[in-house]
Amino acid sequence: MFRLSQYMRELVDPTPVRSRRGTGAVKPVVIWNLTRRCNLKCRHCYTVSADVDFPGELSPEQARDVLEDLGGMGLPALILSGGEPLLRGDLFDLAKRARQLVRYLALSTNGTRIVGATADKVAEIGFDYVGISIDGIGKTNDWFRGQDGAFDQALTGVRECKKRGIKVGLRFTITEDNAEQLPQLLQLCEDEGVDKFYLSHLVYAGRGDKNRGEDTAHKRTRAAMDMLIDRAWNGVNGGVPLDIVTGNNDADAVYFLRWAEERFSADQVAHLRSHLEAWGGNSSGVGVANIDTQGDVHPDTYWSDYTVGSVKDVPFSQLWQGSDRMLATLRQRPRPLKGRCGACAYKDVCGGNTRIRALQLTGDPWAEDPACYLGAKEIGVAGTDADRVTVTTFRGKSHDPAHDFSQ
Repeated sequence: MFRLSQYMRELVDPTPVRSRRGTGAVKPVVIWNLTRRCNLKCRHCYTVSADVDFPGELSPEQARDVLEDLGGMGLPALILSGGEPLLRGDLFDLAKRARQLVRYLALSTNGTRIVGATADKVAEIGFDYVGISIDGIGKTNDWFRGQDGAFDQALTGVRECKKRGIKVGLRFTITEDNAEQLPQLLQLCEDEGVDKFYLSHLVYAGRGDKNRGEDTAHKRTRAAMDMLIDRAWNGVNGGVPLDIVTGNNDADAVYFLRWAEERFSADQVAHLRSHLEAWGGNSSGVGVANIDTQGDVHPDTYWSDYTVGSVKDVPFSQLWQGSDRMLATLRQRPRPLKGRCGACAYKDVCGGNTRIRALQLTGDPWAEDPACYLGAKEIGVAGTDADRVTVTTFRGKSHDPAHDFSQ
């Protein structure tokens, strides 16, 4: 995750650069998919969830054992996700214990169930943050989410959180079909007093892989980043505060750095780059881990085809600190990147971007990421942009835009 607003502040109010994170088994942020059950049918769902009970999910006893193990690791953060986590019967029991064990506890939800007594329980737990997914305004969101009324229900969830003093954010997966609604979503954040806005780039996993043709063209991605950068700059210069972050395309950090290079002094840019290099870009297998609904451990939430092991057999702490070859390679700096990513002058900032996209498109997790939207000259590589690996963007069957809107 790229914290745009945080790094924007470094240009106007610089802070000391922390040590670069190690390449060993650091304590990760864990995204835990507690259930695959969900009341919606989102087109880009990476877990291919549905409103049914799925066999093999962790029992309440197994989940409690996992939670105690995670608590013993001293994790920086735990994100409870799904499916829709509020559909798991023991969610609040687990969350109550998790609140005692971890420093930062977040809930990732579609927001449609946060109302009334459920909203009260969410507030009672004391979540540090509730992230609500939305994919457009009104019927656009409803089409993406596969249910009429989903937008209004999610917006109610936002308002119920704000009413109870819960920090809340909106998570938006940008595609060709909803990119034009980004300005309206930013305005919605301002109107509703939303604390954070998270723009997620499409990842080719689950239904997101099936719908990869909807990934925004590079020029539309750049336009979206220009808009977010302008909003972040306004926010740190006296405008309405909004914490802006992006995810699943670490090239965003490079794009922002180049924006800064054109506008700020060499010393300011050097300071910013030092912070970005300390962050290091893509965190899969390093600062981020995933436990899926079956108890399988992955380098991140999108690497469902690669399993480190199962918490049903071995504690997460042992799996994460073990000798898995893929984790070891992900933790190398630099990683064994190929193509444009391997030659990129900014790979210390980006970390090679999202490896699962390269894997899905080429079969090689170390190939270049096709979603990098910067040109060859911009990243200091030889050749032309025509040489790059690309994804064919297509619209497929048209749909009524009366529907579409973030661990």
